[in-house]
Amino acid sequence: MRLIYSTGLRVSECVNLKVSDLELEDNQGWVRSGKGNKDRPIFLSKPLIEELKKYIQTLAENEIYLFPGKNGHISTRNVQYIVKTAAKKAKINKKVSVHKLRHSFATHNLENGVDIRLIQELLGHSDLSTTQIYTKVSHEQLKKIKNVLDYIG
Repeated sequence: MRLIYSTGLRVSECVNLKVSDLELEDNQGWVRSGKGNKDRPIFLSKPLIEELKKYIQTLAENEIYLFPGKNGHISTRNVQYIVKTAAKKAKINKKVSVHKLRHSFATHNLENGVDIRLIQELLGHSDLSTTQIYTKVSHEQLKKIKNVLDYIG
């Protein structure tokens, strides 16, 4: 869940991540053949990298997928179940889904001043209008905007 939220991965991209797609020493990884058959980088936080290093040590030496399962890798349905179960345990009463983690990634980056065109690249969207759907502008953000008349005195 932390990987999806912190990188904006699609659930299908997450389950298809291979151990070899990660460049932990460079704080990044790669989505290979994502939607539109495009490769794109993902950027990883230092605390997440430390968690991933420990986790990878628990995998079989010849494991290909970061999240192995019966048929090669864990299923998208299994990830959806994990997220819903975690939300219940955390007593979150809102509807929670894997895809909402991706939306939250986009919205939180926008709220923290990241340019929407950069968010577009991070999400792997070819069209900016798709990114705009993902980013919810909060009422608090709108209140912070200076009135145009205030710029001229």
